[in-house]
Amino acid sequence: MSAHVLVIEDEKDINDIITINLEAKGHKTTAFYDGPSALNFLQSSTTPAFDLVVLDRMLPGANGLEICKFIRLYQKTKNHPVLMVTALSRPEDIVEGLEAGADDYVTKPFDLNILNARISALLRRSKNISKENTGANNILNYKDFKIDLDQCKAWGNDNLLELTLSEFKLLATFLKSPGKVHTRASLVAEIQGGPVFVTDRTIDTHIFGLRKKLGDLGQLIETIRGVGYRVASIE
Repeated sequence: MSAHVLVIEDEKDINDIITINLEAKGHKTTAFYDGPSALNFLQSSTTPAFDLVVLDRMLPGANGLEICKFIRLYQKTKNHPVLMVTALSRPEDIVEGLEAGADDYVTKPFDLNILNARISALLRRSKNISKENTGANNILNYKDFKIDLDQCKAWGNDNLLELTLSEFKLLATFLKSPGKVHTRASLVAEIQGGPVFVTDRTIDTHIFGLRKKLGDLGQLIETIRGVGYRVASIE
């Protein structure tokens, strides 16, 4: 699948390696070497359509976390997948990148085959998620799941799922971005909003209940040790 990829990386050698590799795979690339140039491009009214961002974390002018947060908040770009590529490899660095809105995280030095696989997976996930707007209904379809976001109803294998509101919100969050790792803190933010304070441990309890109600489909919810959860991306 051919795509237009933005490569935001200040080290020219690494930028060249990534862009040449992507173009050899048939993708179009647009390269940036600092944060302000990338932000100006993203905010421009004449910015051409693009499909994915490969983003370094440590950039001159505006760091990758700031750019990632902007992408997630800006209406035109909020649904675009972001692959963060960085030399910072501590668990807390990865969590920080994911909480800023990155969909995946690759550490330097990286293997080009792994980079290609991660990019392909993100593009595939983005393509596989289909949303239909039919009248007042906002329907999300992903593989064996169907979710009515307006009526807060969910189906698995064509069977109506009896979910609590918190379980529904968690499932909807996972299915909007299959394969993306969600930290416990971000999941707390998704289901918070009532008078009850939601803790990280409460999230674990909700996930346990959700898996049980999903039956065989519950195995798709994967635990990412030390980080959080995700729904596996399936073909």
